[in-house]
Amino acid sequence: MKRALFFTGLLGLAMMMTSSTQVTYPTVSNKAFQVGEKLRYRITYGFMDAGEAVMEVKNTSKKGANRELIHAVGTGRTLGGFNAFYKVHDVYESYLDKKGVFPWFFVRRVDEGGYKINQDYAFKHDKYKVDNGKGKEFKIPIGIQDMVSSFYYARTLDFKDMKKGKVFEFKCFMDDEIYNLKIKYVGDEQISIRKGKFKCHKFVPVVQTGRYFKSEEDLNFWITSDANKIPVLVKAKIPVGVVKLHLVEWSGLKNELTSKVTK
Repeated sequence: MKRALFFTGLLGLAMMMTSSTQVTYPTVSNKAFQVGEKLRYRITYGFMDAGEAVMEVKNTSKKGANRELIHAVGTGRTLGGFNAFYKVHDVYESYLDKKGVFPWFFVRRVDEGGYKINQDYAFKHDKYKVDNGKGKEFKIPIGIQDMVSSFYYARTLDFKDMKKGKVFEFKCFMDDEIYNLKIKYVGDEQISIRKGKFKCHKFVPVVQTGRYFKSEEDLNFWITSDANKIPVLVKAKIPVGVVKLHLVEWSGLKNELTSKVTK
């Protein structure tokens, strides 16, 4: 009898230890993008094409805590005469959790006019930590985003029935710091870019003291009002003028681009 109680106790203890170490990962309903999507943007300064950026979603066999991932890659480069005095070649990669759209691995390779940044982050969501690849670990909340995953995670947010002034908020780990990102919906607009007219939701950042932009008007971005939720235009005021990033090519979309005005 005592032996039976002893083994029953051990079994109960083992079950308690197992349940206490289980991690519940966040999940999202992703109806906005899929593997095979490719978005190409042109970056303009004034009337000049200064560069281009490409965002692409690929398959990968890489795993994060034995979970299936997708591979998001963002590249940026200067064009034409801008290469002569300030050449840029940037590559950003994020390996995203397929069910939760949060990163397990992040790679950053920046080369801007000879200034270089190399970052290799390993997110350990099951341990609430991130390893920056340089011997340091930081405590993080589970499901935190990186610079690339934020682009895709934001597209999974629920825009249905949102009202002006609605603020969306999520956390992002960048440059060994946790940032609290907030974007505010300010209304719907029909905008014109090189590829035509689009019906869009307009957003601005909720500015935080000491960050890059001093005013909400310093950065505006427009996202298609269809199921794809694609950023088609970003306009930023900088000390020496205005920089625009606008969509010029797309393929592999998950949904029909119904926001594009055909008449």
